[in-house]
Amino acid sequence: MKKIYTQSVGEVLQGLGVDANGLSTQQAKERLEKYGPNKLKEGEKPTLLQRFIAQLKDPMLIILLIAAGVSALTGMLAGENEWAEVIIILAVVLLNAILGVIQESKAEAAIEALQTMTAATCKVLRDGKQVSLHSDELVPGDVVLLEAGDAVPADGRIIENASLKIEEAALTGESVPVNKALEALGVTGEADVPLGDRKNMCYMGSTVVYGRGKAVITATGMETEMGKIAGALAATQKEQTPLQRKLDELGKLLSKMVLGICVFIFAFNLFMARGELAVQGHALTVILETFMVAVSLAVAAIPEGLATVVTVVLSIGVTKMSQRNAVIRRLTAVETLGCTQVICSDKTGTLTQNKMTVVDHLGDTAKVATAMALCSDANLNENDQAEGEPTECALVNFACAEGLKKHELEKATPRVDEAPFDSSRKMMSTIHAVDGAYVQYTKGAPDVVLSLCAYYEENGEVRPMTDAKRSEIMAANKAMADRALRVLAAAKRDWQHKPEDNTPEYLERELVFLGLTGMIDPVRPEVKAAIEECRSAGIRAVMITGDHKDTAVAIARELGIITDASQAITGSELDNIPDDQIGEFVKKYGVYARVQPEHKVRIVNAWKMNDAITAMTGDGVNDAPSIKSADIGVGMGITGTDVTKNVADMVLADDNFATIVSAVGEGRRIYDNIRKAIQFLLASNMSEVLGVFCSTLMGFTLLKPVHLLFINLVTDCFPALALGMEKAEPDTMQRPPRDSREGIFAGGLFGDIAYQGILVTVLTIVSYIIGNCFEAGRICMPVGVSNHGMTMAFLTMSMCEIFHSFNLRSQRKSIFSLKSHNVILWAAMAGSLLLTTLVLEVPFIASAFGFTPIGLVEYSIAMVLALLVIPVVEIVKFFQRKASTR
Repeated sequence: MKKIYTQSVGEVLQGLGVDANGLSTQQAKERLEKYGPNKLKEGEKPTLLQRFIAQLKDPMLIILLIAAGVSALTGMLAGENEWAEVIIILAVVLLNAILGVIQESKAEAAIEALQTMTAATCKVLRDGKQVSLHSDELVPGDVVLLEAGDAVPADGRIIENASLKIEEAALTGESVPVNKALEALGVTGEADVPLGDRKNMCYMGSTVVYGRGKAVITATGMETEMGKIAGALAATQKEQTPLQRKLDELGKLLSKMVLGICVFIFAFNLFMARGELAVQGHALTVILETFMVAVSLAVAAIPEGLATVVTVVLSIGVTKMSQRNAVIRRLTAVETLGCTQVICSDKTGTLTQNKMTVVDHLGDTAKVATAMALCSDANLNENDQAEGEPTECALVNFACAEGLKKHELEKATPRVDEAPFDSSRKMMSTIHAVDGAYVQYTKGAPDVVLSLCAYYEENGEVRPMTDAKRSEIMAANKAMADRALRVLAAAKRDWQHKPEDNTPEYLERELVFLGLTGMIDPVRPEVKAAIEECRSAGIRAVMITGDHKDTAVAIARELGIITDASQAITGSELDNIPDDQIGEFVKKYGVYARVQPEHKVRIVNAWKMNDAITAMTGDGVNDAPSIKSADIGVGMGITGTDVTKNVADMVLADDNFATIVSAVGEGRRIYDNIRKAIQFLLASNMSEVLGVFCSTLMGFTLLKPVHLLFINLVTDCFPALALGMEKAEPDTMQRPPRDSREGIFAGGLFGDIAYQGILVTVLTIVSYIIGNCFEAGRICMPVGVSNHGMTMAFLTMSMCEIFHSFNLRSQRKSIFSLKSHNVILWAAMAGSLLLTTLVLEVPFIASAFGFTPIGLVEYSIAMVLALLVIPVVEIVKFFQRKASTR
C-alpha cells in the first residue's frame, strides 16, 4: 500500500472516505467510537489503595504506629487490659490517612479541571462549516484549518497551502521551519522518506509559524508519530512552588530538631528514673513509659498538616481564580503574582474592547472597502456578521455596510495566492483573478504601506506618488490617530499574469495607494479603575502596542497610564538605546508603540535589570519568547495562539487587563492566607512542644500522645484550612508588592510565632496546675500524672488554639476592626467546641482518653484561660502597630 505522502490529495481524500468539506457530525461520531479520542496514553494513576498505603509511609504515622505498639506492650506489662489508647491512636492514624487521600484527590481534581479549561482547541470543518473543537475530539478524515500560531493537533496530509511553514523541532530536532507543499512525494518501491523531508505532511507536536492551510487528519492519538515516540506519557508532572519546597525543607529541619529533643528528653527521664530502673521488673516499663513521653514530644512538634494545608489552599485558590477568568497553568505563578511590580500589557483587546468599527476613511469608499475586505481572512456568517480576527471583522463589516459582501466579492474575484500577514513587516497581500488578469491587494500599517507605494489613485486616475501627496496622506493618518483611531492603509498592484513568486519582497513594491480606514476600539470601562488600583498597589502598568504612537498615547492618557506624550517611545527609538543604559531608560516610559516581538523581550529584560517582577501579555506566535522571558507570562484565551497559551503561566479567559489586576490581588490574598495558616500551625505546635518539654522538666505529664493527636487533628487542621479561605484584607491592594526574595518568616512572623506559642504554653500549664489543685483539694505543685489537671489542660489548649485562630485573621490589625466574617472559621470553632465537649463529657470517651469529670467552675476557669489569648494578642498587636508608625 502506498504511503500517505506518496499519494495525491485526491487519493488521500478518497482513501479516508471524505472530501475537502470534511466529515459530517454523524461520521465523526462513528469514527470517534472506532478510533478513540485524540490523546496520548497517560501514565497510570495510583489507585485509592496505593494512595492510602503511601499516606501510611509518612514518618509521623510510622512513629504513631510504634507508639500504639508500645502502649499495648506497656499495658500488658502492667497487667492491664486497657486497649482504649491503642484503639484511639490506630483510629487517628486511619482517619489521618483517609483525610490525606481525600485532600490529595481534591487538589488533583482542581488542577485537572484547570487543565481541561486550557485544553488545546482546533478549527475543523464539520458538515461543511468551520467549528472550534477540543483537539481530543479529532478523528481520521477531519479537515482542520491551520494558521500561524496554531499547534498541529494530529498527523495530517496538507490539502491546501498558502505559504505554510511548520516548525517540527519536537519531532525532528530541526529548529528551522519547514516550507510545506501539496505535491505527492515521488518515492519508488518501499523506500521510506525521513519525517523531516515529508513536505506534504504535518504532525502532532509541531507548530505553524507562518502562512495558513488545510490538512486532512490521517492519524490520531497513539497512532501519530508523536504517539509512537512517546509510548506512555504522564498527563501531568507534580509541580511544587518555591513556598512548598521551603516548607518541605522546614519540615525536615523540624524533624531533625525534634529527634534531637526527643533523644534528650528520653535520656533525661531515664537519668531521673535511675532509681526505679534498679528495681527488678520495673526497668522495661520505665523505659517504655519514658519512650512514650518522647513520642508525645514528637507528635506535638511536627506540624503534620502543614504541607497538606498549603496544597489545598493553593488548589482552591487557583480554582477561584479560574472562576474569575484567570486560569493558572503553573502553581508557581500564584506566589509570583503577589510580587508583581510591572504589568506590560498589549493594547488591543486587553486594554480595549476588541470590538473594532470603521468610523472614518480616506479615498474612494467602494475601492477601499473592496480592497480591505478581500485582503483579509474574516468572513460573513449567515447573519451578515463578520467572524474572525477583530480588526479584519471591522473591515469586512465596513464593506458589507457599503453593499459589498465578502462572499460575493470573492466569487467575482477569487483569491489565488497570498503573502500572509507578518508582524515584522506589518502587512499582508492577496492575489485575485479578475477578467483574465490579476490584481493584488495589500493592507497594513500606513507608514509601511505608503513607503512601498510609487503611485496613488484619485478620481479614478493612477498618478505618480509625490512628496506633497505623501505628506497629505500622513497628515490624514495623524488626524485619525490623534482621535485614538487604529489606522490601516490599502494599496493595489495590477498583474497581467499570475505572479511567479509569492514572496513579500517580490509582491510588495511599486504599489498604488488606494486609501485609509480609521477604526475605533473603545477602552474597556473597567480598565481605568484597574489601572488606578495598580497605582495604589505599587504596580506599574505599561502599554505595549504595534499601533501608531499618537493612537497609543491618546488611549494611554485616557486610561491614566501616562500623563504626557513624552512618556511614550517607539520601537525604532528603543533600538537606539544601548543595552547598558536601557535599564534606566525603561523606567521613564509607560507606552511602547510600533513595537515588534523582539522589542518585548528587550523590555522584559530591561525591567529584570531593575530586579522588577514583570508580567507580560501576548497573543501571537512571535510573542512566545517574551512571555517565556517574563516572570509571569500571560496568554490570551480568546485571541491567543496555541503557542502562547502553552508557554504562558496564566491564561486570561476574557483577554481583559482588569482580570490580571484581579489575579494579582487574589495571588496576594492566597499568599497572605498561607502565611496565616503557617503561623497558626507552627505557633500551635510550638505551644505543644514547650508544654510537654517544660512539664517533663517540672516532673509531671501535661498531655499524652493521644491528647496531642486529637488537638492536632481537630483543633489545628480545620482552623488552618479555614484561615486559608479568609477574604482579602482591605489594604491588600494598597500596599507595595512583596519582595520575591523575602523568606517565610519575614515581617516579624517568627517573633509572632514564638511569643504566641509561649503564651498558649503558659495558659495551658496554669490550667493544669489549677486542675491539679482542685484534685488535691489544696494548693500544690503537680507531680507525675494528674487526670484532673490533664483534663483542664486539654480543654484550655484545645480552645486556646481555636480562639487564637481568630487572632490570625490579620497579622497586625485588630480582629474587631475587620468588617468581614469568616463563616468557615466560626463553623470550625463550633465543631471543635462540640467535639472537645463530647470527649470530656461522654463517660466512655472521657474514660478512653483518661479524663475525669470537671465541674462548672473548673470548666469556666479553663475556658476563661483559653479566651485570654485574644486580649493578650490584641494588646501586643496594638503596640506593634504603634511601633510601625514611628
